[in-house]
Amino acid sequence: MDKILLFDLAARHADWASVRQATIAANIANANTPGYRASDVEPFTSVLDRTRLTQMRTDPRHMVAGSGSGGGVKLGADESWSVTATGNSVSLDQQMVQAGEAHRAFSLDTSIARAFHRMMLASVRSG
Repeated sequence: MDKILLFDLAARHADWASVRQATIAANIANANTPGYRASDVEPFTSVLDRTRLTQMRTDPRHMVAGSGSGGGVKLGADESWSVTATGNSVSLDQQMVQAGEAHRAFSLDTSIARAFHRMMLASVRSG
């Protein structure tokens, strides 16, 4: 049986989400610390770009990766919601939004692993 790279990708994404969740927790913990600057981790797409994974096009009628118009919203790295008089740049609202994003990342990884696990079990049982 060939190695299934999707599980490795889901594991890397879960590791990234874990680091992001720890960073968000540190930001929230220091919400009242004077002079503390909120931080965030590098987006997973940047991490994924460095792994040099490519999609295989097995049929000329398949869509080419990156040809979509993907109109997602992208916040700049230096964009901060507010800075208090003490120089603290932690916005609890922003941190809660980011915590929700981290939670969705974990849910996606779990769903992918569960779906492929069921698929593998079904193929083993039927064959």
